[in-house]
Order: sequence, then C-alpha cells, then structure tokens
Amino acid sequence: MGFFSKLFKGPEIDMGKSDANAKKMRLLFNKVVTEGDSYKLIFGYTEDVSRFNYGFVHGSKTKIGNLIVGWNEASQTIVVVPTVPDLSGCGDPTYYRRSEILKAYRNKYPTDAFIIYPDKKSYIGIHAYDWLDDESLYVYVSQDAQVKEFTDFFLNRFATK
Repeated sequence: MGFFSKLFKGPEIDMGKSDANAKKMRLLFNKVVTEGDSYKLIFGYTEDVSRFNYGFVHGSKTKIGNLIVGWNEASQTIVVVPTVPDLSGCGDPTYYRRSEILKAYRNKYPTDAFIIYPDKKSYIGIHAYDWLDDESLYVYVSQDAQVKEFTDFFLNRFATK
C-alpha cells in the first residue's frame, strides 16, 4: 500500500472491540428497559446535556452525553438510555412514544441530528455515527447498517411534520 493510500484511508475499525461494546450496550439497555430485546440499538450522543443531564456527562468543554438509543418499529417508540464511554454503567431510560411527542424531525444543518420535542419545554438532539475516533468521549462501535436502519425508521415512521 502506498504512502498516500495509507494517508487517506483512515483508521481501521476494530470489529472485536466494536462487537464487545455492542454486547455491553445490549446488556445495559436490557437491564433498565422492559422488553429490551424488542428494540434495535444504536449508539448516539447529545451535546444538549443542560436539558438532558443524568449525571453521566464526560468532563469536557463541550459536554457530551453518551446515549444508547433503542427503537421499536411496532410501537413506534424510541428509548434513550444515558451511559458513559466505557459502558460501565447507565442511567434511567426516557421513552419517546410517537403518539405523545410534539415534534420530531431530522436537522440536516448544522449538526445532522435527530431532533425530538417531547413537549414545549424540552428537546433532545440525537447524533448517530458509524464510529468515532475519540474513545475518551464516545462509545466505540461500528454501526453503519444500524444507523441507516434507524434513519429510515425515524424519517419514514417516527418523524412528525
């Protein structure tokens, strides 16, 4: 492999670590969510921790909250569980049922986040990526297919106008 192809290829995904973290996410999620196995999971994060702060906030200038996000197609429900980058613990789940939320949409600018307004006082912006470099801030997990599936669910079955 040439110098430039190495330079532009980017870091390799560590599938062993990713799979282990996906299993940890599932265990934490199932521990606090009733019928957790009926939900598909992605890792997400929010920078809006002032309104969505469960005490699981990593100390940094832009305070980032790590989230395990579950979604259930049949009930059209999203469940958000706060966690920490090493997946050593989690907080209490928050349920967002489509029939109960005020508004939900995908904000393509500037952050490309999934935005949910459960009421007139609060909102959450969920950021979901295939994987992120900084393991001190984010859960390390490869989830390209899962993010596509969640995006499809959110845009086509969950979002409101």
